[in-house]
Amino acid sequence: MQIKSLEELRKIKEDYKDKVKLRSQNEEAGDHTEILVGMATCGISSGARETFQAFVEELSKEKMDDTKVITVGCVGYCHSEPTVQVIIKGQKPVLYGNVKKERVHEIIEKHIKGGQPVERLILSTDFETI
Repeated sequence: MQIKSLEELRKIKEDYKDKVKLRSQNEEAGDHTEILVGMATCGISSGARETFQAFVEELSKEKMDDTKVITVGCVGYCHSEPTVQVIIKGQKPVLYGNVKKERVHEIIEKHIKGGQPVERLILSTDFETI
Protein backbone atom coordinates (compact mmCIF):
# COMPACT_ATOMS: atom_id res chain seq x y z
CA MET A 1 0.00 0.00 0.00
CA GLN A 2 1.44 3.34 -1.02
CA ILE A 3 0.54 6.32 1.15
CA LYS A 4 0.21 9.50 -0.88
CA SER A 5 -0.32 12.19 1.73
CA LEU A 6 0.00 13.04 5.39
CA GLU A 7 -3.80 13.21 5.63
CA GLU A 8 -4.07 9.65 4.28
CA LEU A 9 -1.55 8.49 6.90
CA ARG A 10 -3.58 10.17 9.66
CA LYS A 11 -6.74 8.42 8.45
CA ILE A 12 -4.99 5.03 8.53
CA LYS A 13 -3.76 5.76 12.05
CA GLU A 14 -7.28 6.67 13.19
CA ASP A 15 -8.79 3.56 11.55
CA TYR A 16 -6.38 1.24 13.38
CA LYS A 17 -6.29 3.02 16.75
CA ASP A 18 -9.09 0.94 18.28
CA LYS A 19 -7.66 -2.34 17.01
CA VAL A 20 -4.26 -1.60 18.52
CA LYS A 21 -5.93 -0.64 21.81
CA LEU A 22 -7.57 -4.09 21.96
CA ARG A 23 -4.18 -5.75 21.77
CA SER A 24 -2.29 -3.63 24.28
CA GLN A 25 -1.87 -4.66 27.89
CA ASN A 26 -3.67 -2.57 30.49
CA GLU A 27 -1.30 -1.36 33.20
CA GLU A 28 -3.57 -2.54 36.02
CA ALA A 29 -3.58 -6.32 35.73
CA GLY A 30 -6.90 -8.04 36.24
CA ASP A 31 -9.17 -5.07 35.58
CA HIS A 32 -10.35 -6.32 32.20
CA THR A 33 -11.33 -9.45 30.33
CA GLU A 34 -8.52 -11.22 28.49
CA ILE A 35 -8.75 -13.53 25.49
CA LEU A 36 -5.57 -15.57 25.05
CA VAL A 37 -5.12 -17.10 21.60
CA GLY A 38 -2.56 -19.91 21.25
CA MET A 39 -0.22 -18.88 18.42
CA ALA A 40 2.45 -21.57 18.43
CA THR A 41 3.14 -23.38 15.16
CA CYS A 42 0.33 -25.88 15.69
CA GLY A 43 -2.18 -23.10 16.39
CA ILE A 44 -1.13 -21.00 13.43
CA SER A 45 -1.33 -23.98 11.07
CA SER A 46 -4.86 -24.67 12.36
CA GLY A 47 -6.12 -21.13 11.76
CA ALA A 48 -5.24 -19.24 14.96
CA ARG A 49 -4.26 -16.10 13.03
CA GLU A 50 -7.72 -15.93 11.51
CA THR A 51 -9.30 -16.62 14.92
CA PHE A 52 -7.19 -13.89 16.52
CA GLN A 53 -8.12 -11.40 13.80
CA ALA A 54 -11.82 -12.28 14.11
CA PHE A 55 -11.71 -11.50 17.86
CA VAL A 56 -9.94 -8.17 17.27
CA GLU A 57 -12.37 -7.14 14.53
CA GLU A 58 -15.55 -8.10 16.37
CA LEU A 59 -14.48 -6.56 19.68
CA SER A 60 -13.51 -3.39 17.84
CA LYS A 61 -16.86 -3.30 16.05
CA GLU A 62 -18.67 -3.81 19.38
CA LYS A 63 -16.44 -1.16 21.05
CA MET A 64 -15.53 -3.59 23.84
CA ASP A 65 -12.42 -1.72 24.97
CA ASP A 66 -12.31 -3.54 28.32
CA THR A 67 -11.55 -6.84 26.56
CA LYS A 68 -7.97 -7.49 25.46
CA VAL A 69 -6.86 -10.04 22.85
CA ILE A 70 -3.39 -11.42 23.56
CA THR A 71 -1.28 -13.94 21.66
CA VAL A 72 0.41 -16.68 23.67
CA GLY A 73 2.61 -19.64 22.81
CA CYS A 74 1.81 -23.32 23.10
CA VAL A 75 -1.02 -24.16 25.48
CA GLY A 76 -0.38 -27.92 25.26
CA TYR A 77 -3.56 -28.97 23.47
CA CYS A 78 -2.24 -29.33 19.93
CA HIS A 79 -5.01 -31.78 19.05
CA SER A 80 -7.62 -29.07 19.66
CA GLU A 81 -6.11 -26.02 17.98
CA PRO A 82 -6.88 -23.20 17.67
CA THR A 83 -7.15 -22.85 21.44
CA VAL A 84 -8.54 -19.80 23.21
CA GLN A 85 -8.62 -19.08 26.92
CA VAL A 86 -11.12 -16.55 28.26
CA ILE A 87 -10.24 -14.91 31.56
CA ILE A 88 -12.94 -12.78 33.17
CA LYS A 89 -12.09 -11.10 36.48
CA GLY A 90 -13.51 -13.04 39.42
CA GLN A 91 -14.25 -16.20 37.39
CA LYS A 92 -12.37 -19.43 36.70
CA PRO A 93 -10.59 -19.24 33.30
CA VAL A 94 -12.22 -21.22 30.50
CA LEU A 95 -10.15 -23.01 27.84
CA TYR A 96 -11.84 -23.53 24.47
CA GLY A 97 -10.67 -25.83 21.68
CA ASN A 98 -11.20 -25.91 17.93
CA VAL A 99 -12.06 -22.20 17.89
CA LYS A 100 -12.24 -21.42 14.21
CA LYS A 101 -13.06 -17.84 13.24
CA GLU A 102 -16.71 -18.82 12.70
CA ARG A 103 -17.06 -19.58 16.44
CA VAL A 104 -15.70 -16.25 17.68
CA HIS A 105 -19.06 -14.45 17.56
CA GLU A 106 -20.71 -17.14 19.69
CA ILE A 107 -17.99 -16.95 22.37
CA ILE A 108 -18.24 -13.16 22.52
CA GLU A 109 -22.06 -13.12 22.66
CA LYS A 110 -22.65 -16.04 25.02
CA HIS A 111 -19.61 -16.02 27.29
CA ILE A 112 -18.06 -12.57 27.34
CA LYS A 113 -21.25 -10.55 27.03
CA GLY A 114 -23.76 -13.06 28.42
CA GLY A 115 -21.71 -14.73 31.14
CA GLN A 116 -22.45 -18.29 29.97
CA PRO A 117 -19.50 -20.33 28.66
CA VAL A 118 -20.05 -22.24 25.42
CA GLU A 119 -20.03 -25.74 26.95
CA ARG A 120 -19.59 -27.73 23.72
CA LEU A 121 -16.30 -25.95 22.96
CA ILE A 122 -14.73 -26.22 26.43
CA LEU A 123 -11.66 -28.43 26.77
CA SER A 124 -11.54 -30.56 29.89
CA THR A 125 -8.45 -29.61 31.83
CA ASP A 126 -9.13 -31.82 34.85
CA PHE A 127 -7.10 -35.00 34.67
CA GLU A 128 -5.02 -37.19 36.93
CA THR A 129 -1.40 -38.10 36.41
CA ILE A 130 0.05 -41.49 37.12
